[in-house]
Amino acid sequence: MKTTSTLRSPAWLPAVWCATRLALLLFVFKVYVFPGPDVTVDVSVIYRNWYEVLRTGTFPLGDVTWQYPPAAALALLSPGLLPFLDYASAFYVLACVADLAVLALLMHGGLRDGGTLRGAWVWVVGVPLLGPTVYARYDVMVTAVAVAALLAAARHPRAAGALAALGALLKVWPVLVLVGVRRRSSWAAAAVTGAVLAGAFALAMPGAFAFLTYQRDRGTEVESLGSLVFHLARHFGWDGQVLLNYGSVEFLGPYVDAVSTGALALTGMAFGWLLLWRLAAVRFTERTAADAAFVAVLMFTVTSRVISPQYLVWLVGVAAVCLCFRGSRMGIPALLVLEACLMTVLEFPVWFAHVVASDLTGVTLILTRNGLLVAAAVIAARVLWRDTTTPEPPRTRPGPSARTDADAETPVTS
Repeated sequence: MKTTSTLRSPAWLPAVWCATRLALLLFVFKVYVFPGPDVTVDVSVIYRNWYEVLRTGTFPLGDVTWQYPPAAALALLSPGLLPFLDYASAFYVLACVADLAVLALLMHGGLRDGGTLRGAWVWVVGVPLLGPTVYARYDVMVTAVAVAALLAAARHPRAAGALAALGALLKVWPVLVLVGVRRRSSWAAAAVTGAVLAGAFALAMPGAFAFLTYQRDRGTEVESLGSLVFHLARHFGWDGQVLLNYGSVEFLGPYVDAVSTGALALTGMAFGWLLLWRLAAVRFTERTAADAAFVAVLMFTVTSRVISPQYLVWLVGVAAVCLCFRGSRMGIPALLVLEACLMTVLEFPVWFAHVVASDLTGVTLILTRNGLLVAAAVIAARVLWRDTTTPEPPRTRPGPSARTDADAETPVTS
């Protein structure tokens, strides 16, 4: 009992964070070599080349690997704020700072009234499970913006909307933060902020929205749910290839277009379910925005043609916000996401060669990881539906003499 109480102390969170993040930094700075392909190439080569183009005032026109919204330029240019470091080193330091910012936000949310530190622990544990890839992509910066937006949703709706819009222009998915937000002020702030930022980028830098065309031409990545069709089909004579395409390792060949179209159809069905939920929901509490965002990001991830390892950073961040609320019932889906993180670091980078080869080890890893994500999505969606679509039972109203302080407490609604 004493040990459990000690681990719940806020003092342990920074200590564990420091130890695990030191390990991540030692890997990205190559003091120690992490197993598998070098995950830092994206920063030292691809991001660095984009940085040189972006600093001239234009987006990488004609580069099909540029598949990001215009505000991504801010993240990729940010290492310039540390001119005393080389580009890659500055990027890793800033990624670590963003990681620390998320921890601070989650601890603040967990220590306020009605909060819990479970969410902060999910973040502290979940990020290192993904290995050094977390610091070698800019997704941790985007996740910091999304976490801030979700934690602000109940008490600072306008700030939440503005942050959601900024996040959407960084990497699209943070727009899902708004799925469970009822306040019109949040939506209005998001619309105004998004329009102003998008307009500014369109006027200031040519090619701000070229990424939309490049995303349309994506295929089926070897780590996605749909890829399992081809991993298995290769053992039965499927005449196709695994090649680097549009910046990721994808299947190319017969029926790939059909599977990719099927994935898009599943994404459409997921958004249809979210719309149905929104119309059916009658109970919105302080945690509903986080729960709805978690379900939405899970559905978006599972049905995507691409499930890159860094996508799990989004899920860990949003799951952590859910568990900042004491009454959250998203514990099981969050645990499944943490297990999926462990499977993810094994399939990339540790045993990525097995995934590319579609051998038993590779197929087992992809099947397990994606199965965990599907299970998390289904369970989380069920929890969200039950928590929000069932009207509260009528309350008995005792006479003045029978009224107690406990009777006076009511759930917080937005």
